[in-house]
Amino acid sequence: MLIRLGYELGFDIPAPVNIVAMLHVHPSRVADLREPDEMRVNPDAPVSSYTDSFGNRCSRFLAQPGHTRLTGSTLIEDSGDLDPIPLHARAHPIEELPSEMLIFLLNSRYCEVDRLSAVALDLFGHTPRGWAQVAAVCEWVYSKVSFGYQHARATKSALDVFTERTGVCRDFQHLAVTFCRALNIPARYVTGYLGDIGIPPTGTPMDFSAWFQVYLDGQWWNVDARHNHPRQARVLMAVGRDASDVAITTAFGIANLTYFAVISDEIISVHT
Repeated sequence: MLIRLGYELGFDIPAPVNIVAMLHVHPSRVADLREPDEMRVNPDAPVSSYTDSFGNRCSRFLAQPGHTRLTGSTLIEDSGDLDPIPLHARAHPIEELPSEMLIFLLNSRYCEVDRLSAVALDLFGHTPRGWAQVAAVCEWVYSKVSFGYQHARATKSALDVFTERTGVCRDFQHLAVTFCRALNIPARYVTGYLGDIGIPPTGTPMDFSAWFQVYLDGQWWNVDARHNHPRQARVLMAVGRDASDVAITTAFGIANLTYFAVISDEIISVHT
């Protein structure tokens, strides 16, 4: 299938401010792009790109006072396959893990592994190691945490989610990531596009989405504690330890968001 991806973000800028944006499709999906994937800044400003320590493509620029608009649009080819369910994928013993995976077992800004380790062992320690534990974690988070945009706040951590049992998309993933790490399963946070493709329309405005990945049997697998069932047409944008590593924009000063729109729509061919 072909999927049209795009976004428009507007900011009011009171004084010159440097901004880093993470709005590109992830380098691992570049071969699937059928159009250029570039960010446009209006008013025009020089933009430079770099790859961060997690392999994400980032853009940086200096925004001038006034209104700044970021836009982008591209076309990507996707298999349309549902998320695989690797029922027999095994968890690696720590000594078998590649060294670069160890960081995804540790505490991070929103994932307090040390403070939730005992809880994770109590809830999931009896479950067979591997995919079964990951599935049990997702089922627990999905069933115990209530979704609602009114529950969002920038400082909310996995421990807060566990205590309050409410949150938005990223909160579900932070808690599940923390539990998986506490079970010695490497887990990383993901942002990307996930449109209402292959499901009934949700009736809610499109947004960038969050899910997470676990490292089992030598590879990363997509998992989603918010929806807790296989989905199609995920388009990866960025990966990191948690949401702090993959912010869509980071302003080193004041940049007030005034407009936000995202699209992720399947292109339907019409034959006559």
